[in-house]
Amino acid sequence: MFYLVSYDIPDDKRRTKLAKTIKDFGDRVQYSVFECILDKNLLDKMADRIDKIVVEKEDSVRIYSLCANCEREIRVMGKGEVSKNEDVYII
Repeated sequence: MFYLVSYDIPDDKRRTKLAKTIKDFGDRVQYSVFECILDKNLLDKMADRIDKIVVEKEDSVRIYSLCANCEREIRVMGKGEVSKNEDVYII
């Protein structure tokens, strides 16, 4: 499933830690926006890690799931590409 993750974190240290965490699961497409292709297990792992960083009264993190039809309708204007699930992974 394709997910869009965005955040607004006022604390620099927490924001950096959160960005590094989300980067483990997807691609940064803007400063506070990531695209992630995850199964349920990876989504749960990412959410658990995010939950350990976020301060509920100060921070905002949103995870939007996009269906296949919605994903096909994404428009990119300017530079960049929509994240894709690669057929070959190099480990």
